Amino acid sequence: MAATNIFAGLSLVLDRVSERRDQQAWIAEQATHAGARYLPLDPSGESYLLQDTEGLRWLSDAERRELFADAEVSLLGIAGERPHFLLSLHEGAPLDMLEERLGARRIGLREAGMRLGADEAGLFAYAKGLAHWQRETRYCNGCGAPLRRMSAGHRMQCTNGACARLHFPRTDAAIIAIIEHEGACLLGRQASWPEGRWSTLAGFVEPGESLEDAVRREVAEEAGVRVGEVRYHSSQPWPLPASLMVGFTGTALGRSIDLRDGELADARWFTPEQIAAGLADRSFATPTRLSVSYQLLAHWLRARAGLELDALTAGSIA
Repeated sequence: MAATNIFAGLSLVLDRVSERRDQQAWIAEQATHAGARYLPLDPSGESYLLQDTEGLRWLSDAERRELFADAEVSLLGIAGERPHFLLSLHEGAPLDMLEERLGARRIGLREAGMRLGADEAGLFAYAKGLAHWQRETRYCNGCGAPLRRMSAGHRMQCTNGACARLHFPRTDAAIIAIIEHEGACLLGRQASWPEGRWSTLAGFVEPGESLEDAVRREVAEEAGVRVGEVRYHSSQPWPLPASLMVGFTGTALGRSIDLRDGELADARWFTPEQIAAGLADRSFATPTRLSVSYQLLAHWLRARAGLELDALTAGSIA
């Protein structure tokens, strides 16, 4: 069984209680629950990591009231019978002071995904995605009037009574795919990447397009390779800032490569043996473990050659 993608699997531990988000009395009761936990996120989307352990620095309700009584609060859900909230810190908050006060340091989501356990990494990603939408969605796109938060932070409504349009969190769908042809897989690299790093191809889904068609279009646009059969693999929340990565495997109709749009610096076909040899002599670097791209490559190597990517990399990648 393939490993769960980083930031994914949160439903196994968290009940988002979406059906109770409009029950204001219940929300208020959860906010003062003895076990309530608040995850502070600064305006850049960073949170706080405990100095001595690999864990997030959650605030209690008492700490939240003392330090940030005026900060916006949004319900994330219930985990382990404890309410979990997002605490959105405002511009101008004494962030450096807070690090010393909490015995913690600020941490971004990319680093957190590599350091934290699956549950906290998933909660951080969830909170960051929700906070980003809240910051970016302040005015009605219908009439321009200010919006007000509703449903414990998960919905906005236009304050113009003649409009009253509702706004919901958005996620930008993107595909990412490992394409194979007769024992080799297609990987590409961008000019800005570290030397030797290769990854699967990816791109955003366009309006009126299925996910499978997006795979075929993106691979054709970036590498000039025509793709036939496309199969779903897995997905990954990617709130950097607001995407959902949907992973696929696919089969190419041929190996001709044409870097027509200039997005990629290079694209090549690799056999499992070439990847293993490149990892051994450090001429080949995989995508970061943070990304579903790593899991797609791991799945392909295991299925086609019985090779385990974790063993091949032996801790040599970020």
